[in-house]
Amino acid sequence: MISGGRRLLLGVPTTPAFTTRSAPLIGGTLTHWTVLRPPLVSSLSSQAARDSAWRKGNRATLTYVVALAVAVVGMSYAAVPLYRLFCQASGYGGTVKKGHGGKVEHMKPVTDRLLTIKFNADTSATMQWQFKPQQREIKVVPGETALAFYTAYNPTDSPVIGISTYNVIPFEAGQYFNKIQCFCFEEQRLNPKEQVDMPVFFYIDPEFSDDPLMAKVDTITLSYTFFEAKEAEHLKVPPPIQSTVAV
Repeated sequence: MISGGRRLLLGVPTTPAFTTRSAPLIGGTLTHWTVLRPPLVSSLSSQAARDSAWRKGNRATLTYVVALAVAVVGMSYAAVPLYRLFCQASGYGGTVKKGHGGKVEHMKPVTDRLLTIKFNADTSATMQWQFKPQQREIKVVPGETALAFYTAYNPTDSPVIGISTYNVIPFEAGQYFNKIQCFCFEEQRLNPKEQVDMPVFFYIDPEFSDDPLMAKVDTITLSYTFFEAKEAEHLKVPPPIQSTVAV
């Protein structure tokens, strides 16, 4: 140890921003060492910059979250009309398309291929209707038209608007399940204590019997689900495509 010298902490030269202190050691020798004193203004400026960047990041994140929420809500409102347009254009799931009536007029039943069509009914958690099929099942053959009914009842003291979706199980059979008339994707308004019967007029395409993937399919289930659609009063749902069918 050098008597009377200076010891710099962190190897930083002594500047006016530092203070020099001394303390007595044994033998009366004074040892000096410099204490670092960081500039206060620079520290505050760095902290302010970090706070500003943090606030900007939070605002950007909030903007993205709000935009995503708006997009999800918008897509949920548009889901029914968009899905219906897709089904009408492609015939997916048996939705009626233009030119449908001509095929029905000329198709021939495949009498040696008997099928069981089962019917199911569900409602969403918020829908207060009582909804059920009038028949559990019916027997049909491909190329034969059939008529079934569902019943909906509004037990509440207020009008309720509902809208339904459907699916066909097994899904692979959906392309052969064709509905000539149904209530899917249509707004249905039931007044308090009102009950209605809703028809489903359909047929199984004769090509069903020629599909090797359908060889072991003898049962098809048609399932409808009704949702409460208060918001749907303001939606522009596409009008149904009408087809003239000779039965």
